[in-house]
Amino acid sequence: MSKASSDQLHKLITSLTKAERRHFKIFSSRHTIGERNNYVLLFDAIAAQEQYNEEALLKRFRKEAFINQFSIAKNRLYESILRSLDVFHHNSSVDAQLWKELHYTEILYKKTLYDQCAKRLRSVKKLAQRNEKHAVLVQVQALEKLLAEKDNYSGLSDEQIQHMLDADRQVAEEIRVINDLWHVKSRLFMQLNRTGRARETTQLEHLRSLLDQALPSEIAGTHSVNARYLYHHTSSAYYFAANDYENCYTHLAANATLIEENTAIFSDEPNAYFSVLTNLIYVAGRLHRYDAVDNYLEKLRRLPEQLDTGGNEDLEIKLFSSAFSLELALYNSIGQFQKAAELAPRISEGLDKYEGRLSKIREAHFCLSLAVAFYGTGKPHIALRWITRLLNDTAIGQNEWIYAVAQLFQVILHIELDHHEVLPYVLRSVTRYFKTRNRVYQFETRFLAFAENLSQQTKATAADYNAFLQSIAPLADDPFERSAFEYFDFPAWAESKVSGKSFGEIVAAKAGAEM
Repeated sequence: MSKASSDQLHKLITSLTKAERRHFKIFSSRHTIGERNNYVLLFDAIAAQEQYNEEALLKRFRKEAFINQFSIAKNRLYESILRSLDVFHHNSSVDAQLWKELHYTEILYKKTLYDQCAKRLRSVKKLAQRNEKHAVLVQVQALEKLLAEKDNYSGLSDEQIQHMLDADRQVAEEIRVINDLWHVKSRLFMQLNRTGRARETTQLEHLRSLLDQALPSEIAGTHSVNARYLYHHTSSAYYFAANDYENCYTHLAANATLIEENTAIFSDEPNAYFSVLTNLIYVAGRLHRYDAVDNYLEKLRRLPEQLDTGGNEDLEIKLFSSAFSLELALYNSIGQFQKAAELAPRISEGLDKYEGRLSKIREAHFCLSLAVAFYGTGKPHIALRWITRLLNDTAIGQNEWIYAVAQLFQVILHIELDHHEVLPYVLRSVTRYFKTRNRVYQFETRFLAFAENLSQQTKATAADYNAFLQSIAPLADDPFERSAFEYFDFPAWAESKVSGKSFGEIVAAKAGAEM
C-alpha cells in the first residue's frame, strides 16, 4: 500500500463479516507485543469509522510508537487480515481446497518424501478432474513429470509417457476452448451493454462475426461441462441480441439442465444458476410461456434457501437486483403497474445500500422500469423524477441503448405534463443525441417527427395519435425495430389516446389476449 492516505484498509475491514472479524482477533493474538495487540487496536479504530479519516487516527494514536511508521503499520495490518482470511476460508471452496492440497504436495516433494507426495497428488488429481479445475490439473501434471524425472524415468513405459502427453493435450485443449469461448462471450456482452440489441443488419452481422470467430457450431458431449455452459451462454446472448427469443430460450434451458445435472461443478458459482433462471423467466415471459415462467419462478424462490449468501456480497447484490428487476419487468409487461410501483421503496433502499457496487446498467434498468410503473399508475411527475435520475448519471450514459429509450420516454412525460415551453428544447437535445450517435432508426424517426408536430400544437387530437399509431404498427413485426417497444409500449400509449382508455388498461388487455 502506498504512503499516501488510502481507504483500502478501511474498505477491507468494513467488508468483513462478524465471523471473519472474530477470527481475525483470534488469529492476530499470535502477534501480541507485551500485553497489547497493536493490530487489534488499529483494527478496531478503523472499523469504528463510517468514513475513513486518517487524520483522526494519527491524532488518536499520536503517543504510540507505530504511528511514526504509520504506512508500514497499515500495510502489516492489511496483510495480516488477508492471511487471517486465507486461514478462515481455506476450505470454503473446491478451488481453495485444491490449491491448499497442491501446496502440500509441493512441500512433500521438496522434502524428498516422494511416495507421500505421489499419494496426495493422486487425490488432488481426482478432485480436480471431478470438478473440471483445469488450471490445477496443469500444475498436477507438471508435478507428475517431476516425479517421473527424479529416478531418471525408471519403471516408466512408453505407454505411460504417451498417456501423460495425451492428458496434457486434453487439458490444454479444454483450456483453449474455454478461453476462446470466454473471449467471444466477453466481446459480445461488451457490445450488447454498449449499444443494446441489433437494430439493423450491419449490427447483427457484426455480432454474428464475433460469434463465428471462435464459437463452434456445436459443443459435443465430449467437451467439459464448463465449455458446454459457455457455449450455451454465449449463444443465448447472441440470439437475445438478434431478438430471436425462441433460440435464446433453447440455449438458456439447456444451461439450466446442465447446471441442475452437475451441481458439484457449479457449487462454487451460485451466480451462474441464478442468472440462468432470471434470464429464462424473462425470455419465457416474452414468449408468453407462462407455465414455464411459473416453473422457473418457483425454482428461483427456492434458490436463496439452497444458497449460503453469508459473506458473499456479490451474490446478495445479484439476488436483490435480479429478483426486483425481474418482478418489475413482469408487472409492467402485464399492466399491473400499481404492484410494480409498490416495489419502489424497497428498490430505493437497495440502491442506497449497494451504492457504488451495483452495475450502472442494472441501476438504469431500475430507473426506467420504475418510471414506466409510475406513469402506468397515472403519476407522470414521479416517473419524470426517475428518468431525470437516469439521464443525469453520465456513467449510465455509456450504455447507449437504455439511455436512448429513456430519452424518448422523457419526451412522452413532458407531453403528458403539458410542458409546452420545455418540450421544444428537450426535443432538440434528444434529436441531437440520436443523430450524433447514429441511432436514428425507423421508430425513432417517426416518433421524433410526431413529437415535433405535437410541440407546435396547442392540443393534440385523437386523429394525430391515430396517425402515429398507424405509422408504427408495422414496426412491431420488424425484428430490428420491435426492441424499441420492450421497456415502454409506445403503441399502447398512442392507442390509449385514440380510445380514451388508460395506458394501464390497454397494456393489461393486450397481455390478457396474449395469455
